[in-house]
Amino acid sequence: MLNALLADFRIIFERDPAARNWLEVLFCYPGLQALVFHRFARWLNLLGIPFIPRFISHIARFLTGIEIHPGAAIGQGVFIDHGMGVVIGETAIVGDYALIYQGVTLGGTGKESGKRHPTLGENVVVGAGAKVLGNIQIGNNVRIGAGSVVLRDVPSDCTVVGIPGRIIYRSGVRVNPLEHGSLPDSEAQVIRTLVDRIESLEQQLQDLQGQVSSIPSRIPVSIAAAIESCERALLNSDSPDRHLPSCRIRDKAIQEFLDGAGI
Repeated sequence: MLNALLADFRIIFERDPAARNWLEVLFCYPGLQALVFHRFARWLNLLGIPFIPRFISHIARFLTGIEIHPGAAIGQGVFIDHGMGVVIGETAIVGDYALIYQGVTLGGTGKESGKRHPTLGENVVVGAGAKVLGNIQIGNNVRIGAGSVVLRDVPSDCTVVGIPGRIIYRSGVRVNPLEHGSLPDSEAQVIRTLVDRIESLEQQLQDLQGQVSSIPSRIPVSIAAAIESCERALLNSDSPDRHLPSCRIRDKAIQEFLDGAGI
């Protein structure tokens, strides 16, 4: 337990540029204080002592604003930055050197017994306000964007953004865990693609209207009636060709967004 607390203390100086001296870190960092309370409460909980571990976690919640159940397993070198509103459930497992920001919930999704909270791998970054819910596996070196809601397993070395969380792969790119501004915006990419497609279709429609206007205005009645009859038959038909345009979404960014990019 002492080694874990020392690692928790050292990691703050590595990841927080505002950490100036050890006295300030000890007395002014609620994330570190919450971990001190938790590691003592978990030790008592493993000994089978009733009530006291849970009461210690309740006191820690009152003092720090961070609620960690004494049954949760937290690795060494974990940094809870600011921490207000962080909730970590009873069966949650947090790997070494995780970085957790304020408002994060590692919670369950129901009243099932047994393992019902998430498992985080090593070097995981969970952005402010993110919710990771259920008995799911989050791999190593995963980055979860602020405000995301993750409900399914996430493989290692991925970035997850959005509601529900969608995987964005960053193969071969090493990203500083503090650079939240570099997170990709999948929603914006899809919207931009759709806008480009609408503009293209509008241009095609204008071209067709120009071609139609060049056709003589007097069309034989029989031809006009035949065209109208064909259009009516197509509209009333159950043929799959009727829905063909809506099924031809081939753009990779849109398809990955609709499919959840594998999540």
